[in-house]
Amino acid sequence: MDVGEASLESTLKSFSEHVLGHEVEDAQYLPADADFFGQIVSGVVTSQLDIDPMIDANLPSDWPVTRIDALLRAILRAAAFELLKRPDIPARVVISEYLDVARAFYEGEVPGLVNGVLDAIARKTADRN
Repeated sequence: MDVGEASLESTLKSFSEHVLGHEVEDAQYLPADADFFGQIVSGVVTSQLDIDPMIDANLPSDWPVTRIDALLRAILRAAAFELLKRPDIPARVVISEYLDVARAFYEGEVPGLVNGVLDAIARKTADRN
């Protein structure tokens, strides 16, 4: 989608058939709620014009969302979608879950960046609700 320019449907189908609950590159992926996963992925795609400016506003000015690597961009977009469009999920839960994802892939300052961006978005979202 973002990198490979695959369609939403083919991406969801491929991920469901080959990743969720399977071993990929010596890593075992746990089964997941495919419907919820699909809601997040499709929600990010349809809400990206709302999501990206909020992420950009909380990144360093010389690192817009389009300049960060694809995995970090996906983490921030998915979390921002949940913070913006899923008020039924507490912000602290969303932030905690996506921090765990960030820590699984990144060391150093990146998880702190993720925490700061998501916390700022959560505060702005709470102000609107």
